[in-house]
Amino acid sequence: MTSSPHEPRQNGKVSFWWNQLGQPAPRAALPGSTRADVVIVGAGYTGLWTAYYLKKAAPHLRIVVLEARFAGFGASGRNGGWLTNSVTGGREQYVKSHGRPAAERFQAAMNDTVDEVIRVAADEGIDAGIVKGGEFTVAYDNAQQHRLEQVARAEQSWAHTDVELLSSTAAQNRINVAGTTGGMWHPHCARINPAALVAGLARTVEALGVEIYENTPVSEIAPHRALTAAGTVEASFVVRATEGFTAGLKGLRRTWLPMNSSLIVTEPLQASVWESMGWAGRETLGDMAHAYMYAQRTSDDRIAIGGRGVPYRFGSRTDADGQTPQTTINALRNILVRFFPATAAARIDHAWSGVLGVPRDWAATVGLDPQTGLAWAGGYVGTGVATTNLAGRTLTDLILGRDSSLAELPWVNHRVRKWEPEPLRWLAVTALYRAYSLADRAELSGRRTTSPLARVADVVSGRGH
Repeated sequence: MTSSPHEPRQNGKVSFWWNQLGQPAPRAALPGSTRADVVIVGAGYTGLWTAYYLKKAAPHLRIVVLEARFAGFGASGRNGGWLTNSVTGGREQYVKSHGRPAAERFQAAMNDTVDEVIRVAADEGIDAGIVKGGEFTVAYDNAQQHRLEQVARAEQSWAHTDVELLSSTAAQNRINVAGTTGGMWHPHCARINPAALVAGLARTVEALGVEIYENTPVSEIAPHRALTAAGTVEASFVVRATEGFTAGLKGLRRTWLPMNSSLIVTEPLQASVWESMGWAGRETLGDMAHAYMYAQRTSDDRIAIGGRGVPYRFGSRTDADGQTPQTTINALRNILVRFFPATAAARIDHAWSGVLGVPRDWAATVGLDPQTGLAWAGGYVGTGVATTNLAGRTLTDLILGRDSSLAELPWVNHRVRKWEPEPLRWLAVTALYRAYSLADRAELSGRRTTSPLARVADVVSGRGH
């Protein structure tokens, strides 16, 4: 135990979620070269959902899943536990290419996906601490309040969003964030324990007959085969489900940028602290900052809160076990105490980090090349807890050749240019998040409108509209 509440009792070791759950016994590694109908690279949400729906639809298929470490080692076992309906990168990007009705169908599909995950967890007996309390976003300075109102009005102009704009009083009655000027809420989000979900999915697909081989890193994906040191798996279809670790595959270093995100979790908080904060609905909590935070009230009454921290490592490097710099831990704890002063004396039990995949246009994608058998899904930019399920169902339809509404959604077979070579991408991403942090600081200090630094950063990043 450390002597200071500013230092976590544990740092790294994959995640608090896995530490709490306990890592399962390791599965066997690939014993040698073999042949399958479908080989899936990556045993996170994307790979496991794809295996689940494929095996349910076509039980005769031999499906092999290859995992570098253990099922759920990556973002699936480390994220903030937001099962939400976000269309990665925003719906607006699809209006020009596919039309507004197609973009709205995408949103409706994401709403349905939240409920589909909840349904499957219940049907398969997966206890992931799911509570569908909606997604709640607060503002706490003038510039944030202006953006909040703009975003809420824009969301309300779309079908299937169901966004409510809340006054300061109404927002504080829902979750009492200090200094709240207003909030917005929608119902299409649930809090989950992410490691419990991925562990349950792995057990479920194995029971269906899917083969999962752990400690089997894939070095290269090629048409109809996945190459490992233990041997080659040949298959009619090869699914790349590697998200933030994609840059480690041969020829794919610049495909998706591995972005780091970090979390801390408090010790269980006393009832008197919860009485001061509210949060009885277990909503997920976010804010309107440029370098935004995200949080949840856990099943055992802790607060887990996250943010970007050190966003990118030079050369698209990824860390192993989630060790988090103390400066990042301090920054997240400062946000926690600013939001909830009653947590000032609370210990930080665990800090950890993980990587997520970021395409150059910040838009997730799913697709299949029938000629090579190469399929892929990812680039979720932190919104993958629900989107991975939609990806798994969509990949199932594409692989089985089904004509379906999912296979016609506008993100299917979306292509984007690669990231710039180093050192350009390190300089760009570092400068981008520095600009967002400076903009947030200026707004918190009293600037009444959105900082020009943030507007420039939006344009440079490709997220500006």
